[in-house]
Order: sequence, then C-alpha cells, then structure tokens
Amino acid sequence: MRKIIAIILLIPVFLYSAGISLAQEEEPRLGVWIPVFSPEKVLYSKKNVDQLITTCKKTGISDIYIQVYRADKAYYNSALTDRNAYEKMLSESQEDALKYLISKAKKNNISVHAWMNLLSIAKNKNANVVKKFGEDVITIDQHGRTSMQGAKKDKLDSYYIREHQLFLEPGDERVRNYLTNIAEEIVKKYPGLSGLHLDYIRYPSIVPFTPGSRFNSHGISYGYTRTNIKNFQESTGLNAKTMQYSRQNFKKWDTWRRDQVTLLVKSISDRVRAVSPDLEISCTIVPSMERTYLVTFQDWTRWLEEDIVDYVVAMNYTDDTRLLTLNAKSLLLPGLDKKVYMGVGAYLLEDIPEVLEAEIDTLRELSPGGIVVFSYDDIAKNESLQKFLTERFMPQEKTDQNPAQPLSSSGS
Repeated sequence: MRKIIAIILLIPVFLYSAGISLAQEEEPRLGVWIPVFSPEKVLYSKKNVDQLITTCKKTGISDIYIQVYRADKAYYNSALTDRNAYEKMLSESQEDALKYLISKAKKNNISVHAWMNLLSIAKNKNANVVKKFGEDVITIDQHGRTSMQGAKKDKLDSYYIREHQLFLEPGDERVRNYLTNIAEEIVKKYPGLSGLHLDYIRYPSIVPFTPGSRFNSHGISYGYTRTNIKNFQESTGLNAKTMQYSRQNFKKWDTWRRDQVTLLVKSISDRVRAVSPDLEISCTIVPSMERTYLVTFQDWTRWLEEDIVDYVVAMNYTDDTRLLTLNAKSLLLPGLDKKVYMGVGAYLLEDIPEVLEAEIDTLRELSPGGIVVFSYDDIAKNESLQKFLTERFMPQEKTDQNPAQPLSSSGS
C-alpha cells in the first residue's frame, strides 16, 4: 500500500518534469539574417564580428544566417565568380572575417549558415553567369520580357508590378550546374559552417499573381526561355507557348517548372552533403501555400518529405499580426511543423515595436521549429528589442547556467 501511495504522489512530479522538458523542446530556435549591405558591416572587421557574437549571446540568438553570395557576386573567397566585394572586405579586415566568425560562433555554441541568393541576380546585367552563357539563361515571361522593368514601361506595366530584378532560369542545366558549383565551393572553403541557406530559389513573382499558367491569357508567368521550352517539349511533346488550351496541358507545364526548381535544390543538396554530411540545408519560401505551389513553383513540402532539405523558412513579413498568424497556421503542417521556421520582418515594424513583439510572442505560442528576424541591423541598434529578446529567449536561470564565453579579438 505504501508503495502505491508513493507512486501516486510521484505522478505529479513526473508530469511536471515532463512538461518542463516538452516546453524546452518546443521553444523555437532564434535566428537572424545578416545581409551584405548591412550598415553593421559584420564581415569588414573582427571587432564587428565580436559585437555580433556578444549580441547573439545576450539575446538568445542561436543561428546566424550570413549572406555570402548575392547577385552572382562573392562575399567570400571564391575562384568561380566575381570576388571584388570579398577583396574589398579583406582589405578592411586584413583577414577572412567569415572564417573568424565561424570560429568565434562555434566557441559560443552558435551556428553559422552561409546565405546564398541563387536564382536572383538583382540588377546585375553583367553577372559572370550571363557573360559565360549568354542572356538566354535569364528567365522570361510568355511575352518575352524579363522580370526587370526596362527604361520604358510597356502597356502591361500599367496592370502588373514586376519584381524589378533579373532571375536565372532553373530549367537550364547550365544554371543548375553553375549554382551547384558555387554552393560546393562555399562548403569546401569554409568547412566549419553549420548550414547552407538557400534564398531566391524560385521563379519570379508578380502582382497581381495568377494561380497557374491556365490563366496566362490574363496574367504573367515565367520560364519561357528557348532552352526551357525545348526541354519541356522533348519531355512531353508539348510546346508551352503553342499547346492546346486545356487544364491537363497547363498542369503539365506548371509541374515541369516546379520540378526544375526542385532539381536545383536537390542538385545543391546532394553535392554539399557529399562534402559535409552533417550540414543543415534550409530554404526560404513565400509564406503562402497557393503562391509557393502555383506562382513561384517551390514544392517545399516535397523537399521536406523527401529530406532534400532539413527545414524551410517562410518570409512571413507583415505588419498585420492576424495575417501573420493565418500564414503561420497554414504552413505548420502536421508532421512537418518543426521543419518550418518563421521569418519576421523587423524592418517593417521599426516604428511600431509593440507589433513586432506581439508577432514574436504569437509565433512562440504556435511553436514553429524556429523564428528568424530580418535583420541584424534592427536588433543591433535597438536596445529595447534586445531586452525583449533576452527576456523571451534567455530566461534568467538559463543565462546564469550558460554565461557567454569571453571573446578575444585575436585570430582563431
């Protein structure tokens, strides 16, 4: 009888302990994006790297997404593409600050993910990839226009807003091989990386958007380069520009473009995992089920289900907390929810900090795998936001148990 009573008395203790453990497991990881154009100039000096690490330890940031490739320009030690930006950083820092960052972060239990802008080359018409293969690697719409507005507006510009940047065509094998080689180079040059973060791995979007190519008579979509149309025709017998108007045909064309984006993701994933099997691979996605599937052609649930990537980050940027909540709930699918992270656009909410705090609290309650803030500048210059993040992600008992290790300005 005494044993039975003792067991009954211990049940609440076990449940309480299990509850604490579960809560700790469900706490989202906190990450931060650091763009190459950041005024904080993280990769331009060891001092700036040290300040970043201090801020991360103070606020509970466990994941740094540092941009190293944008507009086909390398902000790392590259032998494959334009490295002028890296040379400029090197001249100021006197050493490779990315290596220094990786070393310092590792000593402080912080993960560093190399952030790549892939299919977007911004407004860089003279990108190395274009010089190498020609303008045919730039995707175009069914009217033969790129996704960047020209010097003169045409009649369609009165009705549609383009992204106003150039995108490469994922259906072109030359593009896939080129970008895969860049990704492999980064991983090989910086073996201490914890992850590779793939951004702009999609087709261009447009406003207003059309849900699938069967609405192309009244909308705009991309993927109509000669190479992509030729490859589609060889695979299906259909010409994407002249085929009979039918739901079946347009579904095949949409599926084809979706598959081309997936081929690029898988190509990079396979190659870099062969180099570094433990590397975390993540992708950014548009925060809408319909748009990712029918407009930007990001079949991200397939990427997760087939373990092509480890997780995705939805760019849930909005000043409408209700919309943020609806987006998040629609993306946090059963069985995949911990592989879905939520991006928060702090840059939009600089003048309404209470909304930013409400959004972060809302996402914490929904418990995605992680929360990623865009961007570091909005944290670095805002002591109030730092205090808020510390209270949410660095509770006092955790702070006392895991003090930040002392930083040194000496080399790694």
